[in-house]
Formats: sequence, C-alpha cells, structure tokens
Amino acid sequence: MMSDISPTELEFRRQGARGALAAGTGYLLWGLSVMFYKQIAQVSPFEILAHRALWSLLLTSAVILIIRHHTHFLGVLRNPRAMRTLCLSGLIIGSNWTVFIWAVNSGHILETSLAYFINPLMSVLVGVVFLKEHITNAQRAAIALAAAGVVYFTIALGVVPWISLYLAVSFAFYGYLKKTLRIDALEGLCVETMVIAPFGVGYLIWQSSHGGSAFVADGWYTDLFLVLSGVMTTVPLLLFTYGAQRIRMTTLGLLQYLVPTTSFSIAVWIYHEPLGMGQLVTFGLIWTGLAIFTFDSWYRERVRARLVASTRP
Repeated sequence: MMSDISPTELEFRRQGARGALAAGTGYLLWGLSVMFYKQIAQVSPFEILAHRALWSLLLTSAVILIIRHHTHFLGVLRNPRAMRTLCLSGLIIGSNWTVFIWAVNSGHILETSLAYFINPLMSVLVGVVFLKEHITNAQRAAIALAAAGVVYFTIALGVVPWISLYLAVSFAFYGYLKKTLRIDALEGLCVETMVIAPFGVGYLIWQSSHGGSAFVADGWYTDLFLVLSGVMTTVPLLLFTYGAQRIRMTTLGLLQYLVPTTSFSIAVWIYHEPLGMGQLVTFGLIWTGLAIFTFDSWYRERVRARLVASTRP
C-alpha cells in the first residue's frame, strides 16, 4: 500500500517512473527518425549533420533564455571537468549522427537496427567495466550470444558490420558519459552542439561557396526538414538524458529495444531492405541473447521487490 512506502522511497519510484517514460519516448522517436531522414536522402550527410548541430544549438539556447537557466548554463561553462566531458561527448555523438545519417540514406537501416539491438548489451558491459555494476551469468550469456552474432555476420557476409559496431559502441559510451555527469540535460546538449556547430557552420559556408548546398536550392520541403532536424535531435536527446540520470544502466538497456524494433520494422516492411539468411541468423542470435537478458533482469527485479517488501515493518 502507498501508506507503507516512505516519502524517500516514493520519490525515488516517481523519479524512476518519470525517467523510464522520458527515455522510452526518446527511444521511440529515435526509432522513427529513419523515416524522417529518408525525406532528405539527397542531401549530404555532412550537411545534414551541420544543420542538426546549428538548429539544435539555436533551439537549446532559446529554451535556456526563455526558462531563465542562463545562470546554470554559465556555471557549466565555468566547470572544467564538465566542459571536458561535454566536449568529448559532443564529438562522440556528432560522429554517431554522421554514421547514422549516412547509413539510413544509403539503404543500411537494417544495420542501424542491428546496432541498437546490440547496444543494450553494450550498455550493460560499459556499466560493468566503468560503473562496477554487477553482471549475472545470464547477462554474460546474452553478451556472448551478441558477440557470436557479430562473428557470424562477419563470416557469412564476408564483411565486418562496422556500421552496427560503431553506432553501438559510440552510443554506449555517450550514455556512460551522460550518466556520470550530473548536469541538466538542456545545458549539456547546448554545450555539445556548441562543440559541433563551428565545424558545421564552416562546412556550410564552404559548401555554399562551391555551389553545393541543398538549403534553399532544393526547395521549401528540404529546408523544412533540415530546420526540423534540430527539433528531431534536441527532443529525443533531452528525454534520453533526463531518463539516463534517473534510472539504472540495466533499465536503460532494456528500454533501448524500442529503437531497433521500430527501425527494423520500418526497414523490412516499409523500405523493403533485403533480409538474407546471414542477417536472419545474426538477428536470431542477438534476439536470443536479449530474451535471456530481459527475462533475467525482470526476474531479479521481482526478487528484489519482494525482499524490499518483506523487510518493511
């Protein structure tokens, strides 16, 4: 009963529920983003990245001013440790965006979905190595199955799935950095886009001077999606960061299934990307690992909840 729960535990549960809802919504938007970027497939990935960074920076800066968080923002800018971490996370997420955009618009959505099926297990591995989180035998088996899937993919198709591996590893480390940095999501994202934006603006100036910019030249439809890329970038990342700071890495890993499930369905049923035996076996191994991991996490959470309930007076 609610009356048996202490105020501290109740607040902890509320924070956890809000964090899970925020992270889950962010992940769902990421899964749907493959359809968003397909609308501007003719635009260079570097130009899209430049616009993502520029419009995200303008949007986050405007929000900071509107809600009067400029004092907090200046505090972040004066914090050397926070700035070092955010510069690193900005570069990591910028490279992740570039590879993701290129993959989506080059017909490799299935490989991006494979990346985000691997990513939950990669997040667990990062949590174990860097945050000293406990790992169970079932989780070890799940990680081993994911590794077997990658090895099979490499042997069967004769190529290392570098898109999947890079997206999974880079985003896991991005999540780790955001987990260890206790600042507001808005200020953090603003600094990260400040790191990327100068490179983006420089690229846009160079591209325009060489007559290659799609902005304006390709019409209002392309312009609209390039501008909205700031919203499509900012909203999911803010939701993810808010959630990452309030839930465990294991829970974060479970919620990440929303991204690859959505993008996998879109790749197969909407864009009809080929799904051969090599991909099916690879996905099968990883899905088996994720099923083991999910059941193990669910079971242990139930045991923990029962133990907590049994210790109450």
